[in-house]
Amino acid sequence: MNPPLVLIAETQQDLRHNVREFLEQTGFRALPAASANDIFNALTSAPVGALVLDAALRGPDGLDLCRDVRERSDVPIILVGANSSEVDRVVGLELGADDYMAKPYSARELAARLRAVLRRGRGERALGLRRQTQAIFEGWVVDFARREVVAPQGELVELTAAEFSLLAVFLDHPQAVIARARLMELAGVRDAPSSDRSIDVLVSRLRRKLGEGGRPAPIVTVRGVGYMFSAVVDRR
Repeated sequence: MNPPLVLIAETQQDLRHNVREFLEQTGFRALPAASANDIFNALTSAPVGALVLDAALRGPDGLDLCRDVRERSDVPIILVGANSSEVDRVVGLELGADDYMAKPYSARELAARLRAVLRRGRGERALGLRRQTQAIFEGWVVDFARREVVAPQGELVELTAAEFSLLAVFLDHPQAVIARARLMELAGVRDAPSSDRSIDVLVSRLRRKLGEGGRPAPIVTVRGVGYMFSAVVDRR
């Protein structure tokens, strides 16, 4: 099996070179990108396993690029930026990133986070093989083998890897309250301080997409505790 291919979209040429060199020494293949065109050309011509995206990439704003990439692909995205505030992390996650790192960052930590997002994807595929073929709730159909989510009206709803993982956790624990920390663990969200809003942003994204079916998403906030998936789930 070929090592995973990581696309490094980084503004600074020296950092791009150093990160590429380190990743290739630690079991990855790495492909540099300096522009939006480089990113989209790579995504359409190579089996990219993950994207490291600089929020300050030249050309279109890196945050806009994050949103554009997510609209076209479910490739895991680690967004890197000069700011480390909660607001910046939340904005990045809202736009579809799977993780956020502040500059300066170490290539070693980046490699660890890449392994985490790739491992989560492999785990989801393995779970898809073990679960029943489908889960149905309130007219929605989730096909684990195909990794497809179909709304009651028949439209296919695109979920990112992180969103699909979260939905799978909810479907495994219907009508049960799950604490935020436990939900982060089960969904494969990276370790974070208790004040980190990563899981809340992920839940918000999933709610918004499940709300496209015409009814509110059956995800209830249990204040001070976590969340509950309130729908009855039928497994087939």
